[in-house]
Amino acid sequence: MIAVNQLKIEMRFDDKKAAAVEEAALRKKTAKVLGIPDAQIREIMILKHSIDARKKPRLFHVYTLGVCLKGKLQEEQAVKRSRNANVALFTPKPYIFPESGSEALAGRPVIIGTGPAGLFCGYMLARHGYCPILLERGDDVETRTKAVEAFWKDGKLNLDSNVQFGEGGAGTFSDGKLNTLVKDKDGRNREVLRIFVECGAPSEILYESRPHIGTDILRTVVANMRDFILEHDGSVRFGAKVTGLEISDGALTGVQVNDTDVIKTQNVVLAIGHSARDTFAYLHKIGVSMEAKSFAVGMRVEHSQRLINESMYGAEHGAKLPAAPYKLTAQTSAGRGVYSFCMCPGGYVVNASSEEGRLAINGMSYSDRGSKNANSAIIVQVSPDDYEGSGALSGVEFQRRLEERAYVLGNGKIPVQYFGDYVKNEPSVEREEGVKPCTKGEYMFTNLRGLLPSSCETAFLEAMEQFDRVICGYAGSDTVLAGIESRTSSPVRIHRGADLQSPSVRGLYPCGEGAGYAGGITSAAMDGILVAEKIASQYRVFR
Repeated sequence: MIAVNQLKIEMRFDDKKAAAVEEAALRKKTAKVLGIPDAQIREIMILKHSIDARKKPRLFHVYTLGVCLKGKLQEEQAVKRSRNANVALFTPKPYIFPESGSEALAGRPVIIGTGPAGLFCGYMLARHGYCPILLERGDDVETRTKAVEAFWKDGKLNLDSNVQFGEGGAGTFSDGKLNTLVKDKDGRNREVLRIFVECGAPSEILYESRPHIGTDILRTVVANMRDFILEHDGSVRFGAKVTGLEISDGALTGVQVNDTDVIKTQNVVLAIGHSARDTFAYLHKIGVSMEAKSFAVGMRVEHSQRLINESMYGAEHGAKLPAAPYKLTAQTSAGRGVYSFCMCPGGYVVNASSEEGRLAINGMSYSDRGSKNANSAIIVQVSPDDYEGSGALSGVEFQRRLEERAYVLGNGKIPVQYFGDYVKNEPSVEREEGVKPCTKGEYMFTNLRGLLPSSCETAFLEAMEQFDRVICGYAGSDTVLAGIESRTSSPVRIHRGADLQSPSVRGLYPCGEGAGYAGGITSAAMDGILVAEKIASQYRVFR
């Protein structure tokens, strides 16, 4: 196969939308780059696609293509003749799951949590004959969705099945972004995307530079992954809260569920998610090695999607293209980094609370990204130096204090404020004109000053001024702020060694975002696959 990189085709527009690039146009341009008749091209595969808007109003599709010619020798000759730095021979590297180990399993492996880390770990173990048992404190994704939508209407919180807990994890109610910065020399990233497509996601995620599927499609994928696990002799138990671990001579021997049931096992994958604060406390109490870690806190910032599209694509074509994302970073005078996080084009700010008397928010989009607003978390880095106390759970308590303030400010609703009033330190009243909050869950206008710690608030204001120079109007007076974004990543790291097991308890595998080893859907899924590989390489199949 030949890889053709940086192949650009200018977008052509009609009155309604950007015209799609036809395969014939790709073949013609590819043949020209290779210096061959297009009849010699047997197959073209899109490996990567993005939009280049640096020369707006001229916009370009940018492709990396995999090209197969009629005969391997011709491919080698074509690469030599092209003398083009963007043309090279390319051999795709398939993902390979390791061969089974030699040790016998004393019981079926147990996975605690069915977020991306737990689901993908369970999927891979089930596929390869290890008959895993997945335990989820919340509901299946269908029941959970109904409970969450009811919470957004009436404010009655289910403590075990909500935006944070339940099948699919916290990412189920998000934009469903699947990009990651994790290096992928072993092909786990590609395998995650392939499994998503196999379970109902659109094939475009395999090559788009910023893949996403939206919360609606993600729910279908999650349910299909569960069905696959069940069809391959795995088990998935809902309403199954792990309340204890049985340990003998430093090794795991069992898991206690709902205070009564005990599952005998020697391998437990701890994929509990970043909000399992009661589980963190239990693990700390029994001496599982962990520490407080850095994360980030801030506000959701809402703008009209039209403003973002015109900034990204230009006023001439902004309305004709899909909702545009953006990415912003700033280094402030005090040394704190501030950046956009979990940006949701055409999205909603959602009430993502999981504890009574505390309020946290997140961003969410459906697959069509059809909301009038774009939103993104603008978050400020915090470290253990910012927390009160020095214990492993000090970051958890830091989060809780912020969420308690947010709950009081909004009287249990999402507290919001116009940025112009935030700068003046004056409460906001909803306006007839300008940006209207797009939320899931009720909101209340208030004054958000003082919600963030003072040093974070100063950094936030400074960064907003910097961002306004990148996207004109970003710090506009009618920009809507909402608080508080506090669950950006886990506030703890549960230690693990080279064998991926806890140094405190043999057979316990800290995994995914909650354990501090991932930062999003894809990286958590990749970590789940990594743990599955480690278990499989040591033990024989169960069935």
